[in-house]
Amino acid sequence: MAGSPHPRRPAEGGQCDPAGMRRHLGRRRRTVAAVALAAAAWVTAVSLEAAVSDFPRGLLLLACGALLAAGVWEGVLRRGWGRAAGLAVAGAAVTGGAWLLMDAGYLRTLILLGVGAAVWYAAARAAFRPAVVLPSADRPRRPVVVINPRSGNGRAARVGLAAAARDRGIDVLELRPGDDLAAVVRSAVERGADAVGMAGGDGSQGVVAAVAADAGLPYACIPAGTRNHFAVDLGVDRSDVVGALDALVDGGERVVDLAEVNGRVFVNNVSLGVYAEAVQRDGYRAAKVLTLLDTVRTSLSERGGSQALRWTTPGGRDHRGAAVILVGNNQYRLAGAAGAGTRPAVDEGLLGVTVVDGLDVRKGPRRRAWRQWTTPEFRVDATSPVPAGIDGEAAMLGVPVTFRVRPAALRVRIAAHHPGASPSAIEPVGALAALRALARIAGGGAARHVRAPGLRGPADGTMDEAGRAAT
Repeated sequence: MAGSPHPRRPAEGGQCDPAGMRRHLGRRRRTVAAVALAAAAWVTAVSLEAAVSDFPRGLLLLACGALLAAGVWEGVLRRGWGRAAGLAVAGAAVTGGAWLLMDAGYLRTLILLGVGAAVWYAAARAAFRPAVVLPSADRPRRPVVVINPRSGNGRAARVGLAAAARDRGIDVLELRPGDDLAAVVRSAVERGADAVGMAGGDGSQGVVAAVAADAGLPYACIPAGTRNHFAVDLGVDRSDVVGALDALVDGGERVVDLAEVNGRVFVNNVSLGVYAEAVQRDGYRAAKVLTLLDTVRTSLSERGGSQALRWTTPGGRDHRGAAVILVGNNQYRLAGAAGAGTRPAVDEGLLGVTVVDGLDVRKGPRRRAWRQWTTPEFRVDATSPVPAGIDGEAAMLGVPVTFRVRPAALRVRIAAHHPGASPSAIEPVGALAALRALARIAGGGAARHVRAPGLRGPADGTMDEAGRAAT
């Protein structure tokens, strides 16, 4: 796996034409969006025609078509088990229809419905797939990648990351137990490194990103950790660990935000409340669910730690107590199916605050279970140091806990063959919104919103506010 199976974009001075690539991408996206709409119309028309021409028996076929359409659309807009369930419903609709109606002469019609649904699904997925042509960047002369061999249960070693990096002319620094990661990276910069990459988990990414930002150097996120949330929101393909190294060879560049809590940089989020208290406990790693349940009981009690948190809403109202306070480097999409749990953008110059209210022991359940808003700064007060989870790592924070965003702080390099945008950067929330988005794309309208380096406006004419999380 030392070499990358993906074609590389030519470096500066080669034959790469970013404007032409954007035009090609736009044409391809318009085409597949039009095909998806045509296939959806086909499924609808075939179902309705059968219902009208052979009423009332045709109503069974109409019901099959409706279930098929619902399952396909869920497959388009959901991920993981939700997508699998939607496609299972679609398959069951066709199979059940064939079993019920085969003897009635509807087999051909069911086959046409199935083919139309398959085309609809594939074309809609292609239309909503994030793929951004980032501006070209000069190739680093002395790139360095730091590898944490323990991250992801040794993922870097399993894919041969060190050898692949050296094959690309990238210097490799492998962390040893007891090493100070920030000091290792600063030392590499002092020796002349002009670009740095980190192969490790999100906590390590934050440390290296902070050093790169302070030095004004480009940074690459190599997804060799367990979950690699930052990589996903940047638009790095976390299944392609070796290919991510191409960011330090001929990658494109974008500028994103960083955030701080009490002066410490984080790239994803900081959690206060129940989860943050749970990860502090010794037994959390061995029994996560039981530890979390026990933490809920104690943390949300009248004298629990979550009840001591004090915060202020955007409207200026003071509140006390919360089950969870999640402060993100930009806002997370929590509502809706598409891209849930990711950030549509990491360059808005704003913190994303999510508060999940607990039970007020004096007043009972609060009217709103959770709320979200964006702000450049946020503050949480308490009577004692506050347990926190910073990019998934346990920490204790002094009070007051102060958050602020660092807009356009980090130059990020991303491999040309990787998406370059978050999964939720383009996908809208809801079936009707998705249909409107397909129609807009097919008509030559905007598809997503991703910013160009150093700018606060669209990078090209193919981007808009579609898929943004409501705040």
